Amino acid sequence: MEEDAQDQHNQSNGSNDDNPNDDNEIITESSAVVRDEPLRDDKGPPKVDSEVEVLHEKVKKQVVKEGHGQKPAKFATCFLHYRAWVENSSHKFEDTWQEQRPVELILGKEKTEMTGLGIGVASMKSGEHALLHVGWELGYGKEGSFSFPNVPPMADLLYEVELIGYDEAKEGKARSDMTVEERIQAADGRKMEGNSYFKEEKLQEAMQQYEMAIAYMGDDFMFQLFGKYRDMALAVKNPCHLNMAACLIKLNQYEEAIGQCSIVLSEDENNVKALYRRGKARAQLGQTDAAREDFQKARKFAPEDKAIVRELQLLAEHDKAVYQKQKEIYKGIFGPRPEPKPKRLSRVVVFWQWLVSLICSLFKRRRPKTD
Repeated sequence: MEEDAQDQHNQSNGSNDDNPNDDNEIITESSAVVRDEPLRDDKGPPKVDSEVEVLHEKVKKQVVKEGHGQKPAKFATCFLHYRAWVENSSHKFEDTWQEQRPVELILGKEKTEMTGLGIGVASMKSGEHALLHVGWELGYGKEGSFSFPNVPPMADLLYEVELIGYDEAKEGKARSDMTVEERIQAADGRKMEGNSYFKEEKLQEAMQQYEMAIAYMGDDFMFQLFGKYRDMALAVKNPCHLNMAACLIKLNQYEEAIGQCSIVLSEDENNVKALYRRGKARAQLGQTDAAREDFQKARKFAPEDKAIVRELQLLAEHDKAVYQKQKEIYKGIFGPRPEPKPKRLSRVVVFWQWLVSLICSLFKRRRPKTD
């Protein structure tokens, strides 16, 4: 397998920071680039104030975030995330972000109920995030859908869409029509492109490429693979998840990073990089016990790794600092420690002291005076 983008970047800078092992994933978690988080309002569609663009009599678009590059042509294989609502009731009936796996849509070959969505996607650029208003005629139609998804009859729709990217596929060849080797090769190509973007610190574009690579390796595809083909697929898929995790940690999106690492650990429970990165994300969220557990397990398989040892030392220092802070807080609440009171003497001791004192006094009075 080729050398990872971040490994190459570290070598060019004479650095190998945050490198718990040397295989095929991105390592360092430090960048000033920030990727916009998709809107996550579970109460309803996002509120958008941008200009309304009429794409079709029944399709309108409002841009949430601008994209880059060219728009996809007919028969392009587009990879996207979306949430979908019934417009007049704000009933959300689909959300691909929750599954962390993008959807494939071939422009000009989409399902009938996605005709309006396809028109909207065809107007978008890679990385663009938009709100689409789709009339019922180009959605689920007069009958609606009473299975999955559940959409009432004659329902106008709202789509919150992010176009991750697209392939200018020849004659609109879908993933399902590709051979195993073709899908693995296509995914590996996307991973390589992602690595190139990462070296340029274009994290948004890098993540788009990794997501598109992962889209070639969906659960339905992986379920059918055994032996060497499964190993070949995982050799591409797992690094993409770990690269995604590295990008997400850079962008302070720790929950999402944990999710990407956990996907890898579900396939390979002893993967050092997945344990290391999940530990870093958990530590940033204040989940110190869980982070320590990940680091300790990673150290078990890489005992000489300095990055893992350093993270465990940082956790120990953090725990010590928290203890000192709590100590000061409690001291402020309860005040300074009271001085110990002198012990009271027993009555017997007091009596004997008094008696000795009395005898000494009488003895002094009876002593004869000398000339």
